[in-house]
Amino acid sequence: MLGKRKRVVLTIKDKLDIIKKLEEGISFKKLSVVYGIGESTVRDIKKNKERIINYANNSDPTSGVSKRKSMKSSTYEELDRVMIEWFNQQKTDGIPVSGTICAKQAKFFFDALGMEGDFNASSGWLTRFKQRHGIPKAAGKGTKLKGDETAASEFCGNFQEFVERENLLPEQVYGADQTGLFWKCLPSRTLALDSEQSTSEYRSSRERIIIMCCANATGLHKLNLCVVGKAKKPRAFKGTDLSNLPVTYFSQKGAWIEQSVFKQWFEKYFVPQVQKHLKSKGLLEKAVLLLDFPPVHPNEELLSSDDGRIIVKYLPPNVTSLIQPMSQGVLATVKRYYRAGLLQKYMDEGIDPKMFWKNLTVLDAIYEVSRAWNMIKSSTITKAWKKLFPGNEENSVMNIDEGAILAANLATVLQNTEDCEHVDIENIDQWFDSRSNDSSCQVLTDSEGAEDQAKPVEQKPFNKTKKAELNPEKLISHKAALEWTENLLDYLEQQDDMLLSDKLVLRRLRTIIRRKQKIQNSKSHS
Repeated sequence: MLGKRKRVVLTIKDKLDIIKKLEEGISFKKLSVVYGIGESTVRDIKKNKERIINYANNSDPTSGVSKRKSMKSSTYEELDRVMIEWFNQQKTDGIPVSGTICAKQAKFFFDALGMEGDFNASSGWLTRFKQRHGIPKAAGKGTKLKGDETAASEFCGNFQEFVERENLLPEQVYGADQTGLFWKCLPSRTLALDSEQSTSEYRSSRERIIIMCCANATGLHKLNLCVVGKAKKPRAFKGTDLSNLPVTYFSQKGAWIEQSVFKQWFEKYFVPQVQKHLKSKGLLEKAVLLLDFPPVHPNEELLSSDDGRIIVKYLPPNVTSLIQPMSQGVLATVKRYYRAGLLQKYMDEGIDPKMFWKNLTVLDAIYEVSRAWNMIKSSTITKAWKKLFPGNEENSVMNIDEGAILAANLATVLQNTEDCEHVDIENIDQWFDSRSNDSSCQVLTDSEGAEDQAKPVEQKPFNKTKKAELNPEKLISHKAALEWTENLLDYLEQQDDMLLSDKLVLRRLRTIIRRKQKIQNSKSHS
């Protein structure tokens, strides 16, 4: 009589290995024998494949899945997702993280997300958080999380050999990376908060999108920005054809771009655009895309063009802050240009911060961040590749701190703008460099904005609006002009043959009309 089989508890890594072997065609029976488990357990692993992979993607890449055996979720799952994203970003940037800092950040996110419940960022919570994501104990001691310089140096040498062996030019070498953008925020001092107002009425913006920048090593081919939001079609997109947006838009619930979304972007957008560009340059349609360590991306084998000439290569763990091109100032500069553009838009419209917050939509943010990406110079991108392509950067280009110039110019203008007199260069610098919605980036909450709804601007549907006759004897009001402009913008968004420049011109006109309306309203109340 056979003895009772000893109970085996598999690690997450074991389960991932089983999933991979199942995809390779190995049978349930053979795997059950190898791992000492029942066939039903193997079938359960296959059934929960997506959940296991997603969990592994959000774990620490160096230790998160090698020892952990359970996938018990947090009571506050949304908070948990935001916290691990924040932690990984700090680690990537080499910023010291202690248990105290983690607890403080968790409490901040809990309040900022408007979550309900009795949350206590205790030492017990911190321990469970680290266990869930496989974060080593040393990561909470406050020591600086440096990149692996040895691995980075070794990879640079191997990559250069690969490029020479494959006869690839900088024009055929691409890099892509992603970052979170809290798109609805202004410098805290811009709001000129009344000392009598409760600070609870203000909180940092929870409006967040993911942006992914991709360009080749020459900086001469920048693909359309990839933007990922939570909503499949936000309300601001009403009447907008997604194919007409200046970016490539996807939707998902996760904090980082998921494998399925990335694979779709690679196959549907990256490969065709790269082939078209290389063909226009008279080059062989052969290229490589350099990506971060693979937990959030599909395996290398799954990412290649049909002919196998366009492939991906992954960086080793813990080298992003050292050699990932897009992390060498490119993503940071995009954010700076975006935030500078946001402030410029605020000043151009000449309305108070509350109304600006109320009017700003994710569609506005998409156009603004697209403009910011277009402003990135090829020399900025070339310099970001200097560790992987020594000597390829333009030696004649001076190392000018574009962010410092932007901050100084904006601070000067803002100090002469109503409601912004307290803004200084330091405040702008902090806001430019903020990686999340911290104290340097505050906005008005929806509840506070409700006070401004006492006198709403009446906007009737276009098809029910009485059309004003366009003749020189009739004075057209700012309100009517704004309404027509809004409807014309909606029309342009629905057309698939309109140029982006045409839409931007109309958006600029809308800003001018809003400013004129503000001035007229101010005079009528004085």
